[in-house]
Amino acid sequence: MKKVLALLIAVLTIFAFVSCGGDKEAASSSAASTSTTTTTASAAPAKTVTLVLSEVHAEGYPTTLADYEFARLVEERTEGRVKISVYSGGTLYGEETGSIEALQIGDLDFARVSASPVASYVPALNVIQLPYLYRDGDHMWQVLNGPIGQDMLAEIQASGSGLVGLCYYDAGSRNFYTDVPVQGVEDLAGLKIRLQNNAMMVEMVQLLGGNGVTGIGPNEVYSAISQGTIDGAENNWPTYESMGDYEAAPYFILDGHTRVPEILLASEKVISKVSAEDWEIIQQCAKDTQEYEIEQWALREESSREKVVAAGVTVYEPTAEQIAEFQSLMDPLYAKYGAGYEDMIQEIINTGL
Repeated sequence: MKKVLALLIAVLTIFAFVSCGGDKEAASSSAASTSTTTTTASAAPAKTVTLVLSEVHAEGYPTTLADYEFARLVEERTEGRVKISVYSGGTLYGEETGSIEALQIGDLDFARVSASPVASYVPALNVIQLPYLYRDGDHMWQVLNGPIGQDMLAEIQASGSGLVGLCYYDAGSRNFYTDVPVQGVEDLAGLKIRLQNNAMMVEMVQLLGGNGVTGIGPNEVYSAISQGTIDGAENNWPTYESMGDYEAAPYFILDGHTRVPEILLASEKVISKVSAEDWEIIQQCAKDTQEYEIEQWALREESSREKVVAAGVTVYEPTAEQIAEFQSLMDPLYAKYGAGYEDMIQEIINTGL
C-alpha cells in the first residue's frame, strides 16, 4: 500500500510540474492553436441568402438583362451575402399577376412587372398611363424620377399590399400598326384594332373612331390580321418585330399613345430575410440598374426598327398638329379615369416646361 501511495504522489507531482510551467512551450502552442481556431471561426463569412426573381420576358430582353445586372450588383456589393437567382421566360410564373400574388405571400422575392396590374393597389398609377399624356420619353422620365413618380413608388409599400416598389424600367411607347396606311385620326375610322383587355384602352380607340377588339392573345395577332379578323394592333417596337406582326401589318404610326413603365417589385418579406444594411444595398442596386435598362431598351428599339424598315415597313411620324388632334379627343377619358387627380395630371403636363 505504501508503495502504491508513493507512486501516486510521484505521478501527481510530475503532472503539477508540467501544468505549472514545466512544459510552457507546449502550453503556449496549445493556446495559439485555440486562438487561431477562434479567429478563423469569427472570420467565417455570414450565411449566404439566395433570393428568387421572376421575369416573364425571354433571355436577352432589356428588362431581363436589367434583372441580371441587378443580381450582379447585389452579390458584388453585399460581398456574397445575398445572391439573386433570375428565372426568365415565365418559367416560374407565366403571368405577371401570378408573380404579384406570390410576392404578397412570400413565395417569391422579386418580380419585374408592368405598372398596370400594380395600379390595383395604388390607383394613382392609373394616371401615369393616360393616353397622350407625355410629350416624349424624356418627359415621362422627368415625371417618374421626380416627386410624382417616386411618391407613387413609395405608396406601393404603404398600401399594405405586401409589395415594395424598387424602381421603374422602360417599356417604350405603344403605337398603332395596321394593314392600311394611317396618318391621322380620320384614317382610324372604322378600323378594328386588337387591344389588351383594358377598358380604358378600348374607350381610347372608340374616341379615335376605331373599334377596340379584346380577347386575342399576343401570339394570335399575326394570324388575326392576316385573316381579316382585325385591321391592326398596337404595341412597342420590340414586340411588333419579334412577334412578326410587321409582316401582316406593314404600316406603323408613331403616335405614342401610351407609355406604361415597368416596375421592379420586392416582397415585403424580403426585409426580414436580410440585414438592414443589405436591404439598403438591395434598394440602391435596383435604382442603379434603371439607367442600364433604359440604355438596353433604346438599343433594342433601334435594332427592331431597323429590321422592320429593312423588311419594307412604312413608318409615319405624325405632326405636332396631328398629335394635338389625337390628344384633344381624350377629354372624356381624362374626365372619367383622371377624376380626383386633376391637379396631378396638370402637374405632369407642366413638368419640364
